[in-house]
This record gives sequence, C-alpha cells and structure tokens, in this order.
Amino acid sequence: MFLAATFVFGFSQSLVDSTFNNFLNEAFFINNFQRGLMELPRELPGLLIIVISAILFFFCSRRQAAFANVLCAVGILFIGLFSPSFSVMLIWLFIFSIGQHLFIPMNQSIGMELAVEGKTGKRLGQLSALANVATIIGSFAIFVGFKYCHLNFKISYVTACLGFIAVAILIFMMKKNEPVPMKTKFQLRREYKLFYWLNVLYGTRKQIFLTFAPWVLVTVFQQKTQVLATLLTIGGIIGIFFRPMLGKAIDKMGERFILASEAIILIFVCLGYGFAGNIFPETTALFIVFSCYIIDQVVIAVTMARATYMQKIAVVPEDVSQTLTMGVSIDHVFSIFIAVLGGFVWIKWGYQYIFLAGAIIAVINFFSALQIKTKAHR
Repeated sequence: MFLAATFVFGFSQSLVDSTFNNFLNEAFFINNFQRGLMELPRELPGLLIIVISAILFFFCSRRQAAFANVLCAVGILFIGLFSPSFSVMLIWLFIFSIGQHLFIPMNQSIGMELAVEGKTGKRLGQLSALANVATIIGSFAIFVGFKYCHLNFKISYVTACLGFIAVAILIFMMKKNEPVPMKTKFQLRREYKLFYWLNVLYGTRKQIFLTFAPWVLVTVFQQKTQVLATLLTIGGIIGIFFRPMLGKAIDKMGERFILASEAIILIFVCLGYGFAGNIFPETTALFIVFSCYIIDQVVIAVTMARATYMQKIAVVPEDVSQTLTMGVSIDHVFSIFIAVLGGFVWIKWGYQYIFLAGAIIAVINFFSALQIKTKAHR
C-alpha cells in the first residue's frame, strides 16, 4: 500500500510542479518581487510544521501522513477552482503547503520503518525511484495535454486532488504504529547539532532552485508549460536509474561522501544557472540552464542521505521521526528568508546574484558535510 501511495503521490505532485509557475504567470501576472514574497505563505507551514505535528500528537506517523494528503487535496482543489484573486489563492496555497510539509518527514520515516537494517538507503532509493516513474508519467501527461489536448490548469488540479485523496486512503489502510508522545515533539539534542546545521544549508539551497530556477525559465527565457514538463520528465527518467544507485551508494560509501559530492556539483550548477546567459549565446545558454535545472532536480534526491544520517546518530529510535520533522521546521526558517531576500536581490541586482549566493552556500555545505561521522563511516 505504501508503494502504491508513493506512486500516486509522485504523479499528483508532478501535475502541480509542472504547471504551477506558468499558472501564476498566466493567471495573476505577478512580478519578480511578488514571486519571492509569495514563498512566505507557501513556506511558512514548513516553519510551523513541528507545532502542527505536536497538535496532531494523538495521530501516529501513518495517520498524520494520511491527513497531510487530505490537506493537499483540499488545497490544490481550491487553488484550481476557487482562486478569483492572487490574495485568495494564497490562502489555499497555505493549506496545500501544510499538507506537503507535514508529509515530507512522515514519508521518509515510514520508508525507513519498512527497510531491512543496514539497507535503509537502498529502500529509500527504491521508493524514490518509484516516485520518479510517477513524476515522468505526470509530467508527460501535462506535456501532451497542454500541447495537443487543450488541457487547462483547472482539470490538472482536480486530477491532482483526486490523486492526493487516493494517497490518503492507501496510507490510512496501513497498519497503525505507535504515536510519539507530545513532550518529545519540541526536543532539541546537542548530539544532532550537525544534522540541524545541514538542514539550515539545505533550506537555503533548496529555496533558491525551488522558487527562482523555474521562474527564470518562465520569465527570463520565456519557456512554456510543456517545456518545464519536459525537463521534469527528463529528470524523472534519469532518476529512475540514479536514485536506487544513490541509495546503495549511501549504504556503501556513507553520508559524508555523498553530501560532500552533492555540494561540489551544486557549486557548478548554481554558477551555470546564474551566469550562462551572460557568457554564452542565447541558444547555448538556454541548453546550459536546462541541464542545470535537470541536474538539480536529480541531485535533490540526496536529501535521503540526511535522513539516513539522522537514523544512524539517533540516541533512541523514537527521535528519528520527530527530528526529521524538526529539521523541516529549521530549514524553513532560512528558506523563507532566502525567498523574500531573493526577490529583492533580483529586482536590485539581477537573478544572477541569487545563484551566486547559492554557489557560496554550496561551498559552506561541502565543508560542513566533511564533519559527518557515523558508526559505520568514521
């Protein structure tokens, strides 16, 4: 049931990811600063997720995951059907985002619960690859639908809504596990300080690409919905093979090597995305940016290494789920700040400097990853 839920969630999420930036541009004609500012209501739930998780303390992780998908379904349905203005849309986006951010740590936690000891990375890689297959199908459906079948945003979001409802039902049907006591929800441990710091860096790096990378494609390079869907499809196809290999590599080579390697790759990705347009002819620059977008989409899977690292250093097993949730809240403190600041930087100096900052963050991430030590890899 969790495999099926993972697949349907990946499909539904891809319907949203493939269309949302074009939906914003075509429905509300927002400017670059508004695009950055919009991340405040979208990412605020990530900051509050530890509080929301504590409020839902009477739910086990699997019931929380099911409830999260109900929120996703309601949010995306209202975005598609009941958004007469940008301000109203932000309310529905907030609800949708609560569901997304509540599901992120639960998804990883449940995946690791279903893994054989010592093969956690392999299991997460398999689940991630399955989600990638679903992403390919969803992105391809958007490409075909918008290019040849007169598909629109409303139909896309109603379909995504039905998908999230199906995910909620599938996870609800899974066997319940024990809920984590509320007193542990807000617990911070000194032993996890490096994990918290890695989440700070991840939050800043993630937000730069989540918010501004597709917005550069849509507004600077004037790319249409089907182009973004195509890039997501290509990244998904690569991910089918890459993510299981990555999971095995985490088990074999350790989180330190994987996270440090990701940081090196991101230095070049950020510089390429930010400055290709200034250095190369327009067509060449566009293909470099396409490549950087796909590479970032592929390496985002390295987030599973942070989850397996947390599992290895956990003082008690019960810490894993709540600390992953705490990590989401911590990374969003900085991702919200970066989103708003990035919109200002874009207007003042240009989008290139947003990605220059991303390269600097990747350098810091590299040296931070080298500090990782686990029982298996010292």
